[in-house]
Amino acid sequence: MSRVFDLFAHDITVPTVIRNASPARLYEDAVAREHAGIVSSGAIAIRSGTKTGRSPKDKHIVAHSASQSSVWWEPINHPIDDHTFLVNRQRAIDYLNTRDQIYVCDGYAGWDPAHRIRIRVVCARSYHALFMHNMLIRPTAQELEAFGMPDFTIYNAGQFPANPLTNQMTSRTSVDLSLERREAVILGTQYAGEMKKGVFTLMHWLLPSSGVLSMHCAANEGPDDDVALFFGLSGTGKTTLSADPHRRLIGDDEHGWSDSGVFNIEGGCYAKCIHLSADHEPEIHAAIRFGTVLENVVYDPLTREVDFESNEITENTRAAYPIEFISNAKIPCLAGHPRNIIFLTCDASGVLPPVSRLSREQAMYHFLSGYTARVGGTEVGVLEPEIAFSACFSAAFLVRAPAVYARLLAEKIHRHGARVWLVNTGWTGGPYGLGSRITLSTTRGIIDAIHAGTLNSAAVHRDSIFGLDAIAEIPGMDARGMVPQESWSDVGSWEIAAKRLAVRFRENFVKFASSAGDEVLSAGPSV
Repeated sequence: MSRVFDLFAHDITVPTVIRNASPARLYEDAVAREHAGIVSSGAIAIRSGTKTGRSPKDKHIVAHSASQSSVWWEPINHPIDDHTFLVNRQRAIDYLNTRDQIYVCDGYAGWDPAHRIRIRVVCARSYHALFMHNMLIRPTAQELEAFGMPDFTIYNAGQFPANPLTNQMTSRTSVDLSLERREAVILGTQYAGEMKKGVFTLMHWLLPSSGVLSMHCAANEGPDDDVALFFGLSGTGKTTLSADPHRRLIGDDEHGWSDSGVFNIEGGCYAKCIHLSADHEPEIHAAIRFGTVLENVVYDPLTREVDFESNEITENTRAAYPIEFISNAKIPCLAGHPRNIIFLTCDASGVLPPVSRLSREQAMYHFLSGYTARVGGTEVGVLEPEIAFSACFSAAFLVRAPAVYARLLAEKIHRHGARVWLVNTGWTGGPYGLGSRITLSTTRGIIDAIHAGTLNSAAVHRDSIFGLDAIAEIPGMDARGMVPQESWSDVGSWEIAAKRLAVRFRENFVKFASSAGDEVLSAGPSV
């Protein structure tokens, strides 16, 4: 039920403040006030403005004496001083105070009560309130009554630009986080993903201090309670592969791993929906119904059918829905310790095998490297796959040095005996433009084999450059595609491409060499 609420404690005096409105009420406002449309499945479709992806170059963290020595700064986190943060905060609050009504969404981050924090989002768009209603863990009426002051507040004034003449600003977009004030300010971008990732960034700061590994991964659980983690950047398949009709979904993107096991940080899923179909991703397709937010999709104005093939607005079309919209979601989103850890990489060079079994040292090397391709549309300005390295498969959201998270992962793998796999969801037979994308059905077959345990002692082929133990044969699959050298037109071309990629790996890893240790360093490629 909608609740009238005041925000005087936040210096906001708008007479109409709508707190934790129902999706139906937020639908009404989105249609009447924000030009949203209701599509044939019942979902609401809306645009995020000129920004259709995150703006990582405009992300700032306050450099404070209490935390700055523990923050991983350039090139990921850009420092600003507290005065600049307060200038932007005031700019956001002043804008919010000009609105005739604003919205509040109060919810939780973290399904484990021992590590749960209270989140408050203050925003001017009903679309943003509905998005965070879906993405946060939704409080019961009783919990909302006793919610009190939040542990973290997001002031989303994304319709209003930052002043580029303000000291330390890089553009008219600014996404600012103060660890000490436990506040975030958003200016100059209406892309809803900035709120979700702002919460994740805070959890990347808080959880390690309690010995909890914060992870950019999906997670699911099999019928015998075996847990699997899927690490990877956006576009590598975390959401798709974790939504498995034969396994219970714990979450699709953000998790913590504590001494008790794995828990989801979020209350919803944020799935890419370009090329979405009921045949290939039935669980996600079925989740697009009343209450789901569709961002930047194209739909027929008469039939209201969504064209999931269209990238007219952006390649980064998205669907945000509560996790319970996945029929086999595990509620509450908690589970035991993982049996299998899967690193998903979208290899645009076509060099890596579809699946490799990693040693503990190789796991640390590839976790710190976080090799993948940035997929078109996920970030502003990225139109085609670009080779990239993202530490811990999460560099854009890390707050502490990558070695902090790597040490926690190594410790937990050792303690709980998890197996680690490197799965390529990118190209084979050649690089992007020449080779072919590994099919979803092939990858699903690989994942099924991992879950079943049939790859634990399978025959492997070790290549001379990356030292990877590629699984050479999987029952029911074409063995020729399992070893990359055999899928290229000639071995010489593969070797040239592999050596070129190996050099990129080694150049990237220089910054981790001193903290990783000799054993991990030697687990990387040789040239």
